[in-house]
Amino acid sequence: MADIAEDIADRKWQLFYGGDWQPAQGGDVLPVHTPIDGSRLATVPVADVTDVARAVAAARDAAVPWGRTGPGQRIKTLRRVIDKVAGSVEELAWLDTLNVGIPISAMRQEVAKTLEILDYYAGIGHEVKGVHHASTPDLVAYTRREPYGVVGQIYPFNHPLMFTLLGLAPALLAGNGVVVKPADQAPLSSLALAELLADVLPPGLFNVVPGTGPGTGGALCAHPDVPRIAFTGSVAGGRSVLRAAAEGVKHVSLELGGKNPLLVLPDADVDMAVAIAVRGMNLRGGAGQSCQSNSRVLVHAAVADRFVDALVDAFDVIKVGDPRHEATEMGPLAFPAHYERVRSYIEVGGAEGATLRYGGGRPAGVDDRGCYLEPTVFTDVRPGMRIADEEIFGPVVVVVGVASEEEMVEIANSLPFGLNARIVGGSATATMPLVERLEAGTVWFNESNRRPPGMPMGGHKQSGLGNQLGVGELLSYTQEKAVVLRV
Repeated sequence: MADIAEDIADRKWQLFYGGDWQPAQGGDVLPVHTPIDGSRLATVPVADVTDVARAVAAARDAAVPWGRTGPGQRIKTLRRVIDKVAGSVEELAWLDTLNVGIPISAMRQEVAKTLEILDYYAGIGHEVKGVHHASTPDLVAYTRREPYGVVGQIYPFNHPLMFTLLGLAPALLAGNGVVVKPADQAPLSSLALAELLADVLPPGLFNVVPGTGPGTGGALCAHPDVPRIAFTGSVAGGRSVLRAAAEGVKHVSLELGGKNPLLVLPDADVDMAVAIAVRGMNLRGGAGQSCQSNSRVLVHAAVADRFVDALVDAFDVIKVGDPRHEATEMGPLAFPAHYERVRSYIEVGGAEGATLRYGGGRPAGVDDRGCYLEPTVFTDVRPGMRIADEEIFGPVVVVVGVASEEEMVEIANSLPFGLNARIVGGSATATMPLVERLEAGTVWFNESNRRPPGMPMGGHKQSGLGNQLGVGELLSYTQEKAVVLRV
């Protein structure tokens, strides 16, 4: 680990496009810090409009021959990517641990899970195909799938390496070149990945341009040679992407925020409900910084007291601390400004009249300079409170007591978000009407987070446009062309 930290500090980080490191044209830089103790890890240049244009040109040039290859060649190349990453798990995992505070033990698991999904993608690479339509003796009609050419991808700070790999695989399989704009605060693993894959991918096929959202990201979205944009981040960020892409009428997919409800029914197994609530908050590994977290718990009055007591006990045993230690389960929040934002919500919750039942402060034994925060539970929360209605994106869960299942559904659907929902109850059959009524892209019953390979993930309402992680995402990186031949 010490060697990796020294290497990060000693390296002269640059932009990566055209298969090699490239100097930035402007003089702006991004200081990259670690949330472990606030020290500077590296300094990364900011890609300006000219840099973005050069990266796009490199991707466009590489995409032309790549788009003419068959699916077999693309699948073989993706498998070489998988092997290359699998051989560098430790190096890549440590980059995100140091850069954004994900515990190293969790990072290793995250990379392993990501590689499993990439293996699934390699298995469906031949699904980039058209359909034959009804023909007559003198007419042949079919469709074909063609790549867009250049795909722009913009990712947030919470899982930098995972997002980059999961977006890269389907875009490449579909025949495109890719330009990635990583999070301002977390560019290191994406840049290192591009360098790692330079001897696997044709030059220009995978490019990384760090920088700011409005500047670098805006230039990528507005570039006329980037017809396809994929964005993961906040609802506000998604709106900005849509505005920037509107002039070019681009194909945009968005994976946005959520204030995901967990419904604990009166016949729920309380121990199971608590286990699902903890796992669904993504505290271990993510410190609650996940749009998938079940940060709103709607619990029936019949089991509310038992549930809250058990939830507090479960939060109390989570090992919060230095993410470099193997035993640490939850590390710091990713960077100071976000840490202060989450803390401000804790203050808002108290001012609004909610009861701080557990946490809310700095855990004992951690570096005072780091972005550490205890797992936090608020009770006596009512709909309409800011902590009940707004995405906090941290280790803060709010518990809302309800009197009926009907009230649960009304509260669950009352927000403009619709990413996912979880239900814990005694009978799957009796719960099906609730499943059908919940406005969410994914609904789990007596389960959390697990998703079979290929099952799509996407949001309803303001939580997104389009799906990820399945055949649908792979095909979304292609354009369908109808062909009619008179013979």
